[in-house]
Amino acid sequence: MGGIFKAYDIRGTYPDQVNEEIAFKVGYHFYDLLDAEDLARGPVVVVSRDMRVHSVPLAEALMRGLRARGVAVIDIGLADTPLNYFATGYLRASGGIQVTASHNPATYNGFKLSRRDAIPVSRDTGIAKLEELVTASTVDPELEPLASEEKKDVFEAYRQHLLSLVEVRTPRLKLAADAANGMGTTYLPILEELNVDLVPLFFELDGTFPNHEANPLKQENLVDIERAVKENHCDLGVAFDGDADRAMFVDETGTAIPADRITGLLAPRFLRTEPGAAIVYDLRSSWATREAIEEAGGVPVRERVGHSFMKATMRRLNSPFGGELAGHFYYRANYTADSSLLTVIQLLNHLRETGKPLSELIAPLNRYFSTGEINFRVDDKEGMIRHLGELYSDGEIDHLDGITVQYQDWWFNVRPSNTEPLLRLVLEARTRELMGEKKAELLKTLGNPVS
Repeated sequence: MGGIFKAYDIRGTYPDQVNEEIAFKVGYHFYDLLDAEDLARGPVVVVSRDMRVHSVPLAEALMRGLRARGVAVIDIGLADTPLNYFATGYLRASGGIQVTASHNPATYNGFKLSRRDAIPVSRDTGIAKLEELVTASTVDPELEPLASEEKKDVFEAYRQHLLSLVEVRTPRLKLAADAANGMGTTYLPILEELNVDLVPLFFELDGTFPNHEANPLKQENLVDIERAVKENHCDLGVAFDGDADRAMFVDETGTAIPADRITGLLAPRFLRTEPGAAIVYDLRSSWATREAIEEAGGVPVRERVGHSFMKATMRRLNSPFGGELAGHFYYRANYTADSSLLTVIQLLNHLRETGKPLSELIAPLNRYFSTGEINFRVDDKEGMIRHLGELYSDGEIDHLDGITVQYQDWWFNVRPSNTEPLLRLVLEARTRELMGEKKAELLKTLGNPVS
């Protein structure tokens, strides 16, 4: 099936890889991923979709598959992925499925899956099993439904939930927001209640993404928000991805802020009321993130990349907050799920409380020099990781995710991508010169970067 069953979701091009036949089978066999505790809540599954044109027929086929298996459906319609997570927990459903291809181009579509209380389904916890079932399936798509379908609007409950987490309402600030024609567009009525002068960019739903790709990890997709912040003298800028589960931020000077710095900035807010709590961050994050958590009296917990790993560790440790370099931020108060909009709210809380500009608040976390994430096409990924272990055997090595090697003045991680045929490098050093020197050294081994 063209490798559509990924580490964290199902995703591919429409209609050759992902189509109505696949959607029906995904729905039909989703039941097989649910455990007794999930099923005790129904079985009932929340289904929603993004703004892509083909998300409508895919959602309809998915719901037919669920109902043919005896799983009731709550259709919440057009929604961002965090709303699907919220609805799954709020409605006490057995699980949730969002029809989306996240930040991928318009020709892609897919499914993000979760169990009760938005517990994620990853390759290790069900997607591999689902791939086997769907691949071998001979289920008749004309089967009659055995369970009900109900349409429900949960946006008002979602709005009230998010607004309940606004802690500081004054002074009025100016916020630029780039929805990239994606599901962040639906945030407009909530953003307008945050006591901000809003500068909205591309707040028209359009699954063809006519203005720029809905992937704020790429610098070229931040040009518009950076310009808007500077031209309009904003206090803060935010760029959402296609399904609005991720966000990247820009300070008042129009400078993009790496997401690990946002994790380090916000962690102390949670530790004020929960001293000694665990704050989970992914292993690509700066040493400064770990240090900020320690300085605030928290326990920094380093985890491998991926929302399923982050969320599982947060649940196990009862962690109130966690963050990833890719712009995912997780909140116990939100079913331990990602929420880009809640991160906007937390940053506004912090700016108002401190009365300081964002650049000044972030400055102490810019104490090291990082390459950011660099991609490489490598035929033998496992062999390359072993080779790096031999080359840098004098460092402190762990294999939590790929290989991480740490020295007194610098460190690097090289890991295989969970979604693409790539190795990804992140390197950080105490000085810009050392970072450049070690980056050049590693490029001699890894080869030329790819975009």
